[in-house]
Amino acid sequence: MRLVHAEIEIINGGDLEMVRRNLMDKDEVRRMSVTMLVDSGAYNLCINEVIQEQMEFPIVEKRKAQMANGSIEEFDVVGNVEVRFKNRATTCRAMVLPGDSEPLFGAIPMEDMDLIIHPLRQELLVNPEHPYFAQMSLK
Repeated sequence: MRLVHAEIEIINGGDLEMVRRNLMDKDEVRRMSVTMLVDSGAYNLCINEVIQEQMEFPIVEKRKAQMANGSIEEFDVVGNVEVRFKNRATTCRAMVLPGDSEPLFGAIPMEDMDLIIHPLRQELLVNPEHPYFAQMSLK
């Protein structure tokens, strides 16, 4: 099976809260579309330092994680990351990988958004058994 990538929109959840409180215009919300490796073997959402610098998510803790090569490393964890794919959304934390490492879309946000990896088509899909979720109001 080849690697599966997907376009995932990430949004600064703190900015969304400022919009809800009428303290920021919705056009000022920091957001970006990121091509991520969809990795059901990874638990978390993982962004890199380049993305973190642009999005300015708040660092909420440090956490150790085991890398694919078996090494254990410590990473910053950022909070209030809103993640969107098609008609699905969730808010989660993300580990910050060094430099411009490839971002990972892990099992926790995938499960929360009810997404599946289609093995034959090699792509991330909305679960066909539950195709409709409420659309997000802020576009």
